[in-house]
Formats: sequence, C-alpha cells, structure tokens
Amino acid sequence: MRKEPPSMFRTVRGYQLETQREDFMTPANEDYLEMVYRRHLEGASLRIARLSELLNVKPPSASKAVAKLTRLGYMRMDENEVIRLSEKGLKLGCYLYERHNAAEGLLQLLGSADALKEAELLEHALSARTVRGIQALLSMFARYPELSMLYERIAVESGK
Repeated sequence: MRKEPPSMFRTVRGYQLETQREDFMTPANEDYLEMVYRRHLEGASLRIARLSELLNVKPPSASKAVAKLTRLGYMRMDENEVIRLSEKGLKLGCYLYERHNAAEGLLQLLGSADALKEAELLEHALSARTVRGIQALLSMFARYPELSMLYERIAVESGK
C-alpha cells in the first residue's frame, strides 16, 4: 500500500484556512449573496426581513451578513432599505448562481434524491475550473441525449 506524505491531506477547515484572506467569504455569506442575486434576476426588491425568510434564518443573522457583504463591497442598502448589488456583487453573484446550478444539475444527472440540499453542501468546495468542467459535462449530456440513455443503462446495471 502506497503511503502519502502527511502534508498532502488536511481537514475541511484546514483547506479553508489555507486560502483564507481578510476578505474571505464564508459559505453562508456566499449563500446570502447568491440569494440576493437570484432576487435581482427576478427583478424583485429585497429587504432584510424577506432575505431572512428566503434563507430560513433570523433577521439579525441576515442583517449581519448583509453588513459584512456591504463592508466587502458586494452590496449596499438604498434609502428605502432595499438591498442592492454593486458591480462586484453582480459579478460574484452570477458566478455563485452558476456554480449552484452546475452542482445541482450534476447531482440531478446522477439521480440524487435531494439535489438541492446536496448542491448547497457541495457547491462551496468547488473551484471555478471544476465548475467549468461540470458545465461542459452537462452541456455534453444535453447536446447528446444518447449519452444520458447510456449513462442510465450503466447506472442501472451497476446497481445505482
């Protein structure tokens, strides 16, 4: 059996700390920004109370997250207390939205019983390169439906 050098492995938190900067976005902050971006796409205004409802958190938690994201330059509150995205927030929000959709699409393709929940847990660990790979894979399956049928047959045969 091959032994790996100990320095190659870390805990999840160890990997997070390895890349953490002062402007570090926690998975929770990413979820807040993604939700604000989703509402932006719908053309709907969004205030703290509604954001907390959408993410099933208490308003003080949503308020704290919005304050941090405002401090980091991703959003601001207008004079009517409506949350608005900055250009920086729009750019990252779009990426987070696409990352989520890629993760959820892959999990749906694989037959996940709860693709939304699993995507919420998985998406934060994906690199931009991996997201692009998943998007390409999903595009390939969409472009060539026979691949989906082949995958399904192999999955059934393997006892999925």
